[in-house]
Amino acid sequence: MQKNGIRIASLTPSNTEILHALGLIDQLAGIDDYSDYPANLLENVPRLGPDLQIRMEDVIAFKPDLVLASLSVPGMEHVVEQLKSTGLPYVVLNPKSISEIWETIRLVGELTGTSKQAALLIDQYEQRIHAVRAAYVHLEDRPRLYWEWWPHPCISPGGQNWLTEISHLAGAKNIFADVDRESVIDAAEEVKRCNPDYFLAVWCGVKTEKVPYKKILERTGWQLVEAIKQKRVYILEEGLYCRPSPRLVDGLESLVKIIHPK
Repeated sequence: MQKNGIRIASLTPSNTEILHALGLIDQLAGIDDYSDYPANLLENVPRLGPDLQIRMEDVIAFKPDLVLASLSVPGMEHVVEQLKSTGLPYVVLNPKSISEIWETIRLVGELTGTSKQAALLIDQYEQRIHAVRAAYVHLEDRPRLYWEWWPHPCISPGGQNWLTEISHLAGAKNIFADVDRESVIDAAEEVKRCNPDYFLAVWCGVKTEKVPYKKILERTGWQLVEAIKQKRVYILEEGLYCRPSPRLVDGLESLVKIIHPK
């Protein structure tokens, strides 16, 4: 049964995951091609194209009452400009921290008549985060994490990305936490200098089975990096770490099991 009869179009996976968390999957009029969670509930939802190449004519044709756009993917600005010209009601989401993700959920809740569900959801996720924080926040000897978004050139999250916060909550430190930017590009030499304890590959848009573990271990010039020496290289599901959605909490809980196995 549709809440308030609202038909919604989602243009990025993170938006779709927020709608799922709020129980609004049945109100989707269309989604981008990369929305993949939860897969079984999205099988019959019309697709609108890749997030950077949304077919705006299809968005118009489905006559949504609300379009959820985003700036979390570089290059989405031109999609938002195209969306403006359609005259459709829309909002642009662009959270960069966990607290901003909660604010985004509250906003979507207000727009869709699910404010109570949004408040309950945020409280549940905050309790899970508190449990992790309480266990690891006081650690002084924090493992150094290298998050790799892309290999050539090496691209990694900086201090303004949620993965720095996720790292801290897990009792670790993003090696680029002190870089006051969202990302660090062409960072190979700096990674080697920082000598991370863990190498966490979360290649954007690449399924885990497609990431070449063996090639990472054999990467030229990286043999003295502690994470490579100790074979602490992990291929992680990018959907749990690279999207500003509630699934980051699932990612946090999974990360803790990796870096604090005892």
